Amino acid sequence: MVSAGAGARRHMEPVESSVTSSPHAEAGTDAVAEAPEGVERWPRGISRRASMRISDVLAALQIEFPAVTTSKLRFLEEQGLVEPVRTPAGYRQYSPADIERLRYVLRQQRDRYMPLKVIGEHLAALDAGEEDGPAPRARLAASDGVRSSAVARWTAETLAHEAGVTRDFVEDLVRAAVLRPGPRGVFEPWAREVVVAAAALSEHGIDARHLRQFRAAADRQADLVEQVVAPWRGQRSASSRARAGTLAAEVGELCTQMHTALVRAAVADLAP
Repeated sequence: MVSAGAGARRHMEPVESSVTSSPHAEAGTDAVAEAPEGVERWPRGISRRASMRISDVLAALQIEFPAVTTSKLRFLEEQGLVEPVRTPAGYRQYSPADIERLRYVLRQQRDRYMPLKVIGEHLAALDAGEEDGPAPRARLAASDGVRSSAVARWTAETLAHEAGVTRDFVEDLVRAAVLRPGPRGVFEPWAREVVVAAAALSEHGIDARHLRQFRAAADRQADLVEQVVAPWRGQRSASSRARAGTLAAEVGELCTQMHTALVRAAVADLAP
């Protein structure tokens, strides 16, 4: 007869073994590429002491990336882009270096619409010392000591000041539905780019009324993207929802490239 203690030990054996083996091997994905011997993996000079839970990581990242979820973090781990330490009980623990690595991945997706495969290639080059890492951003110390990026959420007043326009100009864009503030009247960080571009166009006699067509075109393109990702969004698995977000960014970038190419072609016909 097997004692309860022996049964408990046998039950724990698979969990213990997962600490020494790569979690990516179990998931059937490629492990994170190792840096050459003697070369510290990127980011360098940042603590690798893994003591933060996944909830701590979310708190640090959601200031800059409000939409990031635990599902997204697990998906990025499955793709081999970050490799948190596992405790004997199987819980993930992250280091400050892991958080910086995640910030890099999320910024490349958000700012450059870069596919995860390409991001992985850049990370491998950074790990090998073949590329220089991005300059660190300014950080604000949170109450728990985790330092996180400061990201602006604009009011009409602060948005106007930052973009170098009047508040009336911003409100004209809102009335024309070019800008759409959130429920509390606060604008997302990308609103500054819209206002700056609108101000430059206004110098050529193109005002807020004319910009409605840009908003309408963007909405139509977003509808196309939504159709593409709908099958993924409809699934319950965390990896499927994360895949939907990645696919939306990639298809959105392709739509942007198509729009840009068509506008350039049309404008070229106007040249003598």
